[in-house]
Amino acid sequence: MRFKHTTLLIICFFLSFSYAFSQSSDNFHERLSTQKEPTYTAKDVQEEVEFGREIAARILGRIELLDNKALTKYVNLVGKSVAIHANRSDIDFKFAVLDTKEINAYSAPGGYIFVTRGALQLMSDESELAAVLAHEIAHVTERHIVKEFNIQAAEDSPISSFARFIGGGGDPAKAFFNQAVDKALDILFKDGYKRADEVEADKIAVLLTALAGYKGDGLLRYLQKISEIKGKGKDDVGKTHPVYEERFSFIQNVMKLEGVSAEKGATNQDRFYNVMVKAKVLK
Repeated sequence: MRFKHTTLLIICFFLSFSYAFSQSSDNFHERLSTQKEPTYTAKDVQEEVEFGREIAARILGRIELLDNKALTKYVNLVGKSVAIHANRSDIDFKFAVLDTKEINAYSAPGGYIFVTRGALQLMSDESELAAVLAHEIAHVTERHIVKEFNIQAAEDSPISSFARFIGGGGDPAKAFFNQAVDKALDILFKDGYKRADEVEADKIAVLLTALAGYKGDGLLRYLQKISEIKGKGKDDVGKTHPVYEERFSFIQNVMKLEGVSAEKGATNQDRFYNVMVKAKVLK
């Protein structure tokens, strides 16, 4: 019975967006499908997931999970309703909430996505949550961290195949693997992504959010709030957030060029608020 109830919940959740889906421009999918054919293999994806799992474990070694099954299920439903429109059917995305007041979100290769309690507290509705998750999904779909290390299963390089590292290779291979994980954590917690990667993730996030049936300005509204907080000198905002004014302008231009509406689409504000109150994220 529990299985049937959960299945019905998921079906109802996705059906609630069906009308909005039909209103989304078919060109959005075309924009997300104009990339070159993937140059990576199924083995590469397997190694990407293994690499990301180690990064995710290190993240959880720094910050504890917020232990609330209902909230975790809700964030996963929202995240998967967005991820289904991304061009990575080879990835099983997983979403979780980190129990910290810091306002941030993180993604690891292989589809491990985290959003903080502080970020949820800053959000006003579900469309903002969807947009933040979409931004992190984009970092995964575009393999931004993976590309930093040329992580692939090529046979012509002793350090390019992570199967060798994961499979118990020699000490040099293990050392390289650990160094790569450390560098990835530096990107997430200290250095931030390259500007080009952030721009690409912002653009894809706008399109994915609209495709999922949400108001297209969710990311913009969320980032504007972060900018206001940071302007007041508060230290709750993660250190890796880049300059905002350029991002605002870029996102607005993307919405205009792609025909993404700031008026049409779902916000599901009441549902978001009710879940957050029950989870004691909001009072």
